[in-house]
Amino acid sequence: MGHSNKKFYRILLDSLYRSGIYNAAAPFTRGEGAIFTLHQVCPKAVPAFSPNSILKVTPDFLEETIITVLQQGYDVITLDEMTERLKTGQQGKPYVVFTFDDGYRDNKTHAVPLFEKYKIPMTIYIVSDYSSHKGELWWLALEEIIASHSSIMDPLNEGAKLASATAAEKYAAFETIYWRIRHGDQQEQRRIIRRMATEHDYDIDELTRREIMNWEELRELSKNEYVNFAAHTKSHYAMAHLTEEEARAEVMAGIEVMQKELGTAPAHFSYPYGDCQSAGRRDFQLMKELGLKTAVTTRKGVLHSAHKDHMMALPRISLNGEYQENRYIKLFLSGLPFLLRNGGRTLNVN
Repeated sequence: MGHSNKKFYRILLDSLYRSGIYNAAAPFTRGEGAIFTLHQVCPKAVPAFSPNSILKVTPDFLEETIITVLQQGYDVITLDEMTERLKTGQQGKPYVVFTFDDGYRDNKTHAVPLFEKYKIPMTIYIVSDYSSHKGELWWLALEEIIASHSSIMDPLNEGAKLASATAAEKYAAFETIYWRIRHGDQQEQRRIIRRMATEHDYDIDELTRREIMNWEELRELSKNEYVNFAAHTKSHYAMAHLTEEEARAEVMAGIEVMQKELGTAPAHFSYPYGDCQSAGRRDFQLMKELGLKTAVTTRKGVLHSAHKDHMMALPRISLNGEYQENRYIKLFLSGLPFLLRNGGRTLNVN
């Protein structure tokens, strides 16, 4: 979402909240429940240049979200319980599922204690390469490379440089590179970021070791009654940009490593990136053929009874760094912003 679109969306949200219409509409628009998307949980302040801050929330905001969910009368349940409720059409209290993508070490440090405190479940989607401390957290690497240089080599324009001295220049450089490689060839994307790392004397492998839990940590965490694991591919490639054979191999390889390392094959899946350009109808069908119980996207929305026929294309609500205020939690749970955003449609599964 571009800057102007984000500004308009925030104005819309604030208007809905001030009017109170979301509260009146909630019984008709909130659906059966919701799945929250989170990534990193970080207590430290966000620096002036932090393009990935959208993926980070504070422990205080996460706890505030948990409290709000419980006060609003929601059950907090597992993906297995959610699957059962959707498929059987069980009526009762609305529910929330908390999910965390990628397996960041800060999840163990700052999120798990909160779920233990409130005795509620959470699910972490694991990228097997990352937990093996291989692969590339390319979006974080790009941020850190730009943050530490006053100018950088343009990876797609040989011999050219991009200014990155000021925060504004850094954001411009990040946006220029990020969107040119985000939706392109996935293997070339990783070659580009590794070449950038080499040119700028940056240890991209140390980044993965620093940020992501390893298998020993995950095995220890698997003993926690409130923590569940699910699959997020082998290498965190956008599946829509792979051939069907490559996409199948990515999913199966991730599942096989998780079964080997953790002793159980995951039954649930999260599409890397998860937007419409990164996962589509072909990928939904592939997940169905592989026999998974559910697969979640990052398409925005709440869960409705009709999703029982689209369990491989479930929407989620992003809890992110740009909306760390209680009013947004209540608005998102109402489902109204997503209904308006989706033109009145409760399903977005194509």
